[in-house]
Amino acid sequence: MTGSNPPCETVVRTYGNGAIADASELIRAGFPVAVATETVYGLAADATNPEAVAAIYAAKGRPSFNPLIVHIPDLDAARALARFDAVAEALAATFWPGPLTLVLPRTPGCKAASLVTAGLDTIAIRCPAHPAMQGLLRASGRPLAAPSANASGRISPTRAEHVKASLDGRIPLILDSGATMQGIESTIVAPGDGVIRLLRPGPVTAEAIEAATGLPVAAATGDKIEAPGQLTSHYAPAHPVRLNANRAEPGEWLIGFGAVDGDANLSPSGDLAEAAARLFDLLHQADASGRAGIAIAPIPHQGLGAAINDRLARAAA
Repeated sequence: MTGSNPPCETVVRTYGNGAIADASELIRAGFPVAVATETVYGLAADATNPEAVAAIYAAKGRPSFNPLIVHIPDLDAARALARFDAVAEALAATFWPGPLTLVLPRTPGCKAASLVTAGLDTIAIRCPAHPAMQGLLRASGRPLAAPSANASGRISPTRAEHVKASLDGRIPLILDSGATMQGIESTIVAPGDGVIRLLRPGPVTAEAIEAATGLPVAAATGDKIEAPGQLTSHYAPAHPVRLNANRAEPGEWLIGFGAVDGDANLSPSGDLAEAAARLFDLLHQADASGRAGIAIAPIPHQGLGAAINDRLARAAA
């Protein structure tokens, strides 16, 4: 049945033209498929089909008050779904395609299913850079709602095998294009009157956004869920996480950074981009280690470190 989630065989296909064609047929039939973006693997489905969007929520076990990001191939497609002011246009011109999501008012003719926006009058929208997601967007001819391709609240997937471990039997197809490059989810912002609200830090830093627009970037306040990644507990391993650890306690698997070494190191040289790219992969390794807990070395808070620490705080919550 269109958009349903019965137990099924989950097939892993190497990314290529044939796999994209098969994936696009599944999309048009109302099923979700897993595909890489430059940030993490996403679970993509037709954003205009309510049953297809419901199938994403069912496969992930995701609460319906948590909105989804809609992926589009270019700015023209975005303008059909969201209203762009001068600031939003500047952000799109500077950072798209790429790992920046804009939360904007829906257009009167917006065809996205209301479940995508969790009933809000805004829509979270992004133009991805990864060729696999771009290929699927163009082959399917649909805007694609695509949260991370994992069980809700768990560690985000940066490899096809992470998706398989989390969603095996829940989705029909995973397109395998290797490890993602950025490793953490997109930055999410909401342009406002004279300020840009940061709803989720990510690969595009607040400093870069301020430089592109000339406007200050302020952290979002309040308890209202306006975009993905705002839940207090998120990106969580099955085992407890201890932050700012300079050494492992008995029974812990230590993820190091810089001079603090461990069972694995996010970046021995202290490179934050390398650390971001490896973060979820090492969390998956730590969670599968058989140790009782996970310890993580201190990460600087400047630049990309703000996004890494955001994910770690939610993983430890």
